[in-house]
Amino acid sequence: MHYVGKELNEECAVFGIWGHEKAAKLAYYGLHSMQHRGQEGAGIAATDGKVIYDHKGLGLVNDVFDNEKLDALDKGFAAIGHVRYSTQGGNIYANVQPLVFRSQKDSLSIAHNGNLVNAHKLKGELEERGSIFQTTSDTEVIAHLIKRDYADNFLESVKHALSIIKGAYALTMLTEHQMIAALDPHGLRPLSLGKLGDAWVVASETCAFDLIGAKYVRDVKPGEVIVIDNEGLHSDFFTTRTEPAICSMEYIYFSRPDSNIQGVNVHAARKNLGRMLAQEAPVEADVITGVPDSSISAAIGYAEATGISYELGMIKNRYVGRTFIQPSQELREQGVKMKLSAVRAIVEGKRVVMVDDSIVRGTTSRRIVGMLREAGALEVHVRISSPPITHPCFYGIDTSTSSELIASTHSVEEIREMIGADSLVYLSTEGMQKAIGRDPAMKNCGQCMACFTGKYPTEIYPDTVLPHEKESLV
Repeated sequence: MHYVGKELNEECAVFGIWGHEKAAKLAYYGLHSMQHRGQEGAGIAATDGKVIYDHKGLGLVNDVFDNEKLDALDKGFAAIGHVRYSTQGGNIYANVQPLVFRSQKDSLSIAHNGNLVNAHKLKGELEERGSIFQTTSDTEVIAHLIKRDYADNFLESVKHALSIIKGAYALTMLTEHQMIAALDPHGLRPLSLGKLGDAWVVASETCAFDLIGAKYVRDVKPGEVIVIDNEGLHSDFFTTRTEPAICSMEYIYFSRPDSNIQGVNVHAARKNLGRMLAQEAPVEADVITGVPDSSISAAIGYAEATGISYELGMIKNRYVGRTFIQPSQELREQGVKMKLSAVRAIVEGKRVVMVDDSIVRGTTSRRIVGMLREAGALEVHVRISSPPITHPCFYGIDTSTSSELIASTHSVEEIREMIGADSLVYLSTEGMQKAIGRDPAMKNCGQCMACFTGKYPTEIYPDTVLPHEKESLV
């Protein structure tokens, strides 16, 4: 059986800035720093206090914006932005965010990172009451809920809407008069608050602050709604029933190594994952290598803990586009070789430990092991710095069915055989939590473990799940 397709993809990143004369241009740079979180669409909405201007498009940030388009947006003092990877709604122009909704009273723009698990149910209820949807994105549901209740107190309408939606959401919202940042009660997706002079900034990752010269202030708290306007910053909560459960894969795979996610540096966490992996799964070898880019930190940690030298056994070509759309299996195989190359001089005649962050469908691992063998590796031992991914994610990662996940239907030994490795070991769930280093007093150290354990922090609604998946939900 062959597992074809992409590996893990995160949905998107959000950015917001209030109180800066170059708000739109700074939003552009902030989005550029978080391009790794989504490459299918980008957009910015900006306001001068009277009108919301916006521009968005399919493609990379550099493709969507040029100086002329940024100058057209750079009329105001506030902006929100978004880069997108489509999991819900598909990759069509109408779904590219920020979404902008205009009415006689005022306008509202929304950028959303995450997925709602009750969006289908809510959309049906809203349509029965007369709502007409222009996109297939679950983000539009949020705007309809806010507008449905919007009377004279916009903040109360926002809080009420957020108390109804379920799932993962890190939000930035913009009106002509205020910017709002909000996080779901579990904090499933990261969202940080920073300052640039007198301007307030919010972003999915702190690496965006570093690029524009902003200073990190704190993380947005689960269940929190932050309102920023000309009078300053105001914090409120739409619920007190919170239980932190940030996505574990933020530390393992998604976030940039120079970002700090809820007080933990990503590079340091990944090195610790590699060290813990070395403790749990040592092996006699000559060289350690990591799969570029997200696994390099873990590979360095593994090498430091074992005393075996770390080498660049694989090189990534950074100028190759997507390859999974190639029309034949033969061309798909060639596409992987275009993206990654084994360094023969490093691995030839050696026993190699290949450290990777995860195995999703198995295809990429099989091809990389094959590449190392073709380059002359005597042995290839695979070490994975996360537990086996056995359950689908409904919160914004493109693994919505267990049939896509090789570990859901195969044992570790079967996977080892399928990818052609001499040995295969995954990190334990306990080792992963300890290595990342979050608060052990919190449930699961404040991490979402659903893709490893099947225990979801929120209710999963029946219309979110394919029929054959329902019996596996805990």
